[in-house]
Amino acid sequence: MPAPTERQNIQVRAERAVLAAVRLPGSVFDPRDPFGELRELSKQAGAQVVGELEQRRDRPEPGTYMGKGKLEELKALCDALDATVVIFDHELSPKQIASIEKIVGRKILDRSELILDIFAGRATTHEAQLQVELAQLEYTYPRLRAMWTHLERISAGAASGGVGTRGPGEQQLEIDRRLVQRRKIVLQRELADIQDRKRRAVRQRNIDNDTVGLVGYTNAGKSTLFNTLTAGGAYADDRVFATLTTRTRAWDLGGGVSCMLSDTVGFVRELPHHLIASFRATLEEATHADLLIVVLDISDPSVELHHETVMRTLDEIFEDVEKREARDKDAPQYERPELITVLNKADRLEDNRDILYWQSRVPGSIPLCALPTQPGHAVPVGQEELTRRVRDHVVGPVRELDLSLPMTDAKTIDTIERRCEVLDRSYEGDRAVLRVRLGTRQLARLRSASPRLEAFTPEGEKIERESVRAGWRR
Repeated sequence: MPAPTERQNIQVRAERAVLAAVRLPGSVFDPRDPFGELRELSKQAGAQVVGELEQRRDRPEPGTYMGKGKLEELKALCDALDATVVIFDHELSPKQIASIEKIVGRKILDRSELILDIFAGRATTHEAQLQVELAQLEYTYPRLRAMWTHLERISAGAASGGVGTRGPGEQQLEIDRRLVQRRKIVLQRELADIQDRKRRAVRQRNIDNDTVGLVGYTNAGKSTLFNTLTAGGAYADDRVFATLTTRTRAWDLGGGVSCMLSDTVGFVRELPHHLIASFRATLEEATHADLLIVVLDISDPSVELHHETVMRTLDEIFEDVEKREARDKDAPQYERPELITVLNKADRLEDNRDILYWQSRVPGSIPLCALPTQPGHAVPVGQEELTRRVRDHVVGPVRELDLSLPMTDAKTIDTIERRCEVLDRSYEGDRAVLRVRLGTRQLARLRSASPRLEAFTPEGEKIERESVRAGWRR
């Protein structure tokens, strides 16, 4: 099979693919099924996986990542299986891709390109499409020399190139790079406007409501749980990256308490950093939530790897937000949200050994079935416990207090009437005094929305602001 002359696209739909990897000391993969995740990613991109090949080395080969002898073996495998593409479970440099293609004679894709292709096929909203296009351009820009063959010089003169191409000529590569840079600037500006609007909307929503976010590995069941708990209507499917945008809906927790629940894009091992950067606004919901529900698919053999990936990715995102907020002197001090871990798909387990193991590893984790309640059946395992835990977190320890605030602050008074148990009302001059039963977090949120609100015990002792988060200590 002749070698491809141009890598004009990275699509692998309907192509026969061979998976390849170099296992280095400290490599992160599931030893029980080393190619399991890459195989699933390839299938979701539309490829037909026909073979797999791996090599164990102490260090990668600088020019080709995989050893020359193993590459010859890879070429023979592709010939025998009539494969048209090879997908590596690593991020390769442009020179490595070009060198491997020269030896193997097939189109070579790395892990990042494969994920970008999947994201491009899943993006449906305007924002997601902009984010994917920007990520593709950022990935492609340093690889232009290795990806294209039309790098001959354009001849000088108006007949061939028009104004701007007179003189010694210009390489096509230089034109491509300039076009990519211009397009990146346009995308970055448009995305910045969208992200600024979303960031303001998220902050306002957090002031007006308690917010909870669903996070976890891709295909862990977040969207299914989101649809079960709310009337969200999020797209849910048994495949990776079914969700690429954040969807937020009200979640009725019972007892007159509710919160806003957000479904977010799933994480994956070694997610290209271009995508992490481009999707930061998508993850803004999670970083500024009051509480995060970490969804683990406990029935997946790679659940250990998934949990490590999720926690590491969350730490990286939180650190980025902390650095950004630290540079903004007007922004309030950032506090990381608390976490509740749910062990989803517990109904698929043959026994409770895995549940006991994870409950010892992550204290307080909740075994769960995210599927909706079927008519005539009991509520699936764990959903009532999760709702109770979230409601207790949203409300906080409950206490009877007198809240005093200006009567002109009609918005806050309305919020208190709707979201708290009001026991009595009185008026002192231009201030309204409402005796209520409410929790610590409810009071903290009311104070953030209304700086002139004051809280007193029934005995008349003032509750200082700093004492609220300390558990009502005065």
